[in-house]
Amino acid sequence: MSNSQAEQLSFSKKKIEQGYSFHYQWLDFNSEIQSMNFTLSNEGLFERFRDFKSYQKNYAQKSIFRAIKKKLRRKPIPGVQILYKKDNDHFYIEARGIDKNKVAKAYQTIAEIEQEVTEQYLSESYYQAFTDHLQNSGMKVNHGNIANNSVADLKPLKPLILDRVSIRNIRKVTNYVLGFVQSIPYSKLESRLTSSGAGFNTPLQLLWENQGDCDSKMTLTAALLRALMPRIKMALIFVDDHAFIGINIPAKAGELTINHDGINYVLGEPTGPATLPLGVLAPTSELAINQGHYTVQTYHEIIVEQ
Repeated sequence: MSNSQAEQLSFSKKKIEQGYSFHYQWLDFNSEIQSMNFTLSNEGLFERFRDFKSYQKNYAQKSIFRAIKKKLRRKPIPGVQILYKKDNDHFYIEARGIDKNKVAKAYQTIAEIEQEVTEQYLSESYYQAFTDHLQNSGMKVNHGNIANNSVADLKPLKPLILDRVSIRNIRKVTNYVLGFVQSIPYSKLESRLTSSGAGFNTPLQLLWENQGDCDSKMTLTAALLRALMPRIKMALIFVDDHAFIGINIPAKAGELTINHDGINYVLGEPTGPATLPLGVLAPTSELAINQGHYTVQTYHEIIVEQ
């Protein structure tokens, strides 16, 4: 296990036609100097997640309520009267009618519509319901969805990384990406369940600002690995105040792994500043894994190469 600290030697960005050129230089696990120069488009940097913002519960409820109302007005439920009500900040719908069976069926239909529009709203907003290992529930950023939607914008990095490592060696590819992301300066993670996405940087925003919290760094790592290895099975692993990734490859002796739904994942630490190769986590993270104090979200989406 390496005890050295990830070190970013230099970082710069420069405006060019249609985007920005980035320069990164850092020390890898072997204390060797690595560097990458790449271009990111204006669309990826400034347009891709332009509508992504912190999750506001009241605004979400209003948006979902309006969508339900729109659907019900477009296709009324026969035999019942629908009333739209608000009690303080709580919105609710009441169904009235003479036939109790029709009223009951109306409530069932309303519940189905609510589930449908809620799922659509969360998907479009890049959020999802989340329950941690202590069964605390809330809304968090949909890290897998954001990673998927960042893959195309990160394609310029693919040939640069594969030039230095072999795609046939998943370990080398993963360790190169881990070293790169670990060297990027770290910013403190806000509470995952109560911050409403505050402080989270999408992958290209992280590169633009040259800093990110552990959730942001995990998402960038997942997106880069997905761009490099479209069919590899991954897992996003969340512990209290931290996050890391899992890669579905055979483990070597002594490497830290988990089994989730019958699939083994070797764990990797994207945050830094310690230069930790695949299979090694910080002591506090290793303790959380050994105690079962973690939540897993699989990331198995297959991106078709263009």
